[in-house]
Amino acid sequence: MNHGVIRAVRDLVIIVVFDEDFPDIHEVVMVEELETPLLVDSLQPGNQAVCLNINSDRRLQKGMRVKRTGRSIEIPVGEELIGRVIDATGMPLDGKAVVADASGGKRNIFQPPAATEGFGAVAPEILETGIKVMDFFAPFVKGRKIGIVGGAGVGKTVLTMEMIHNIAMSGTGLSFFTGIGERIREGHELYETLQERDLLKNTCMFFAQMNENPVRRSLIGFSSVTLAEYFRDEQHKDILFFADNMYRYIQAKNEVATMLGQVPSEGGYEPTIFSDVKTLQDRLTSNDKGSITAVQTIYVPADDVSDPAVQTIQHELDSVIILSRAVAEQGIRPAVDLLHTTSSLLTPEIVGERHYLLSVQVQALLQKYEQLKPIIAIIGENELSPTDRADYAKAKKLINYFSQDMFVMEELNGRKGEFVKRDDMLKGVEEIIV
Repeated sequence: MNHGVIRAVRDLVIIVVFDEDFPDIHEVVMVEELETPLLVDSLQPGNQAVCLNINSDRRLQKGMRVKRTGRSIEIPVGEELIGRVIDATGMPLDGKAVVADASGGKRNIFQPPAATEGFGAVAPEILETGIKVMDFFAPFVKGRKIGIVGGAGVGKTVLTMEMIHNIAMSGTGLSFFTGIGERIREGHELYETLQERDLLKNTCMFFAQMNENPVRRSLIGFSSVTLAEYFRDEQHKDILFFADNMYRYIQAKNEVATMLGQVPSEGGYEPTIFSDVKTLQDRLTSNDKGSITAVQTIYVPADDVSDPAVQTIQHELDSVIILSRAVAEQGIRPAVDLLHTTSSLLTPEIVGERHYLLSVQVQALLQKYEQLKPIIAIIGENELSPTDRADYAKAKKLINYFSQDMFVMEELNGRKGEFVKRDDMLKGVEEIIV
């Protein structure tokens, strides 16, 4: 027998009892009467399977029969998915037909990460974003991970959209955009922007926005990376993987943990926060077949960068771009905190001696600028020594130099966007500090 019976319904958590032939973790079981899929989350004593109601079906009742399917959540993979908008279960959100017979068949979204041999031997390759502040302080290196960290409304999504636009325009690789728990409006605007500029032909989009239940929001990252892995391993493509927002992934897992009655860890997050983040991050890797370069936005609750969830995600990243509300209030866009933005990739071996030495000089000037600001507030700029005055002026010029108009904001502010080549950006910095 491969049947069970619903014994309890607690919001999205469904307790199913199987007398024998128990399902596996992550298996999809089906409520026979309604054809409603449930995802097995864990197995408990007393022959109980704790399941999650993927589709928020409110018709479920105690006593309904449930049957095993022997498979997990599977999404179609193949070139037919390029230019499409898909949900966590592989169903279309763009009003177009369901992808029934994808060239790559279907894949389980919970498959373990592939081996990463061979990629470490490849020489680092810098990808130009055309955004001065990013190319200088947090170089975009193929196969690595970058985080854009900031509170609400400081420009995380705009910066991500600009990167998608600039990199898709260059036609290098295949772009993935994964919307996790963000505003529906933002996803719609991104889709419209890419469609208008004929960039959908290089993009795959996955969405589980804030209108979706936490189960679907927690799964969308796995669905998206499953298709990315297919293109990396089978088609040998280089993938640019954008996730907006990784904090919402943790938030979704937290909501599910609360429904399951799990005792939260320190900071109020789900007890498995570290393993949950690691499970997803470990699949955003590269190997000798292709690369996945990940850009992840991270919402900072109450502008507190020390939040345990934010810290957990940051530990997985090679570069961390900090967006600051104080910088945004000065009218500088993108509102990057130049002093607190860090990158382990800013080394002579990766960016070259010229770029590295310039970054050291720029950081020294910015540090001095911060030290001089309170002094100037008291005695005025004219009382500084000529050297200090010159360094202060250079730092102000640098801060203004790293502000930039965005292509994706042209229609809103009327200012034409600009793409600055890396070499031109380095020349511009040299002209200021020499």
